[in-house]
Amino acid sequence: MLRGLAIVFACALALEAQEAIEEPLPKENPYTSPADVARGQKLFFGHCATCHGPQGNGGRGANLARPKLRRAADDPSLFRLIRLGIPGTEMPETWDMTPREIWQVVAYVKTLGRSAVEAVPGDPRKGEELFLTKGNCGQCHTVRGRGGRMGPELTEIGARRSAAHLRKFLLDPVAEAPENPVPWAKYQAGFMQVRLTTKDGRRITGIRLNEDTYSVQVRDFSDRLFSFWKQDLVEYQKEPGKTPMPSYRNVFSQAELDDIVAFLASLRGE
Repeated sequence: MLRGLAIVFACALALEAQEAIEEPLPKENPYTSPADVARGQKLFFGHCATCHGPQGNGGRGANLARPKLRRAADDPSLFRLIRLGIPGTEMPETWDMTPREIWQVVAYVKTLGRSAVEAVPGDPRKGEELFLTKGNCGQCHTVRGRGGRMGPELTEIGARRSAAHLRKFLLDPVAEAPENPVPWAKYQAGFMQVRLTTKDGRRITGIRLNEDTYSVQVRDFSDRLFSFWKQDLVEYQKEPGKTPMPSYRNVFSQAELDDIVAFLASLRGE
């Protein structure tokens, strides 16, 4: 009896959501109050964070912490994507959220890639030169299609992170290293540093690119890519709080730090 009621209720929710798709959607999200965003965050953690990460930075799912989403340029497009999923991918349709709840998730997702333009001291042009030369940051980070792959791409970092956050990261990168703070981040990539040993004696330390129940993909510090079945490992150790990113506290002067923060803050994917 209870199972039958549950099925009926689920079907009713699916029908309600489907009707919302068939009807014309508003051009702008009707649920964007602080309470709606807070509710959207809870729904996101429960439904989306397993694949997209608790901060929306991606893992098995796409990185949502971006100013512009490639598949969802506006609110109605994002609503439809969440509701209908993406056929042929791991992104499923959503049948267990009401239209209002989907809009609330839309409201929260839109906050993930949003950082206001700030007036910061420093010269972005000098900062770019420091980024490429003295800081040697391009060895690990890509900007506008150029650079390394060890660290996160920074092409849109100024739109996603405040100047204060960027400064803190340059001075104390360990404080920002991934630590798997919540259960659903277990298999998030998140640029976590890992150490592993294979059954044939190979020892590798590098950055975890992806992980699921049975396998893990790692890029070592020489930029070599590895993929292993976990059953072939005798040791697999996550190293939360560790990062190959050095501190620039004793590398840049205060003026140089202002310049490089100004450069990073100017990177908004435009």
